[in-house]
Amino acid sequence: MFKLLKIIRKAGEATEKYPFAPMPVSPGFRGKPEFTAEQCIACAACVVACPPNALTMHTNTERGERTWQLNLGRCIFCGRCEEVCPTRAIALSPDFELAVGRKEDLMQRATFSLTRCVACDTPFAPSKEIEFTMALMVHSGLSEAEAEAMRPQFETCPDCKRKQALCSVEPETFVKRG
Repeated sequence: MFKLLKIIRKAGEATEKYPFAPMPVSPGFRGKPEFTAEQCIACAACVVACPPNALTMHTNTERGERTWQLNLGRCIFCGRCEEVCPTRAIALSPDFELAVGRKEDLMQRATFSLTRCVACDTPFAPSKEIEFTMALMVHSGLSEAEAEAMRPQFETCPDCKRKQALCSVEPETFVKRG
């Protein structure tokens, strides 16, 4: 009996002291997604990549804004959103304690303003996304003046671009095939 007690004492504790002491997590642990709204350009790449539809994006053209939303209750912590985000606005943290008192506390939201089309004045794209695109063009080697000259193309909605393209094509270019 005493021999057994000596062995147990020598072995130490077999369990963690959690929740009284922090639980150690291994490197690369995928916990709660942390969202940084200042870095987000509202491109919706994360929304498309999210398998359980924990991420949603709603566009309200009447108010000229796009709302991004994360429902942590649906998240499976797969990390796809972190992989596809071009600005690293989403990163998985080592935090795994998500217990809340109300279901609404599992929701995170951010609202972004939309740019209005230069032709028809309809809101269509997030302002931050257009600014990000302009910065990428300058970073790729274009001068700031050349990038600014192209700004009207980026600030034109797809419908107006389509109309402009159709108006610029001359009728004789269409050949009837028989």
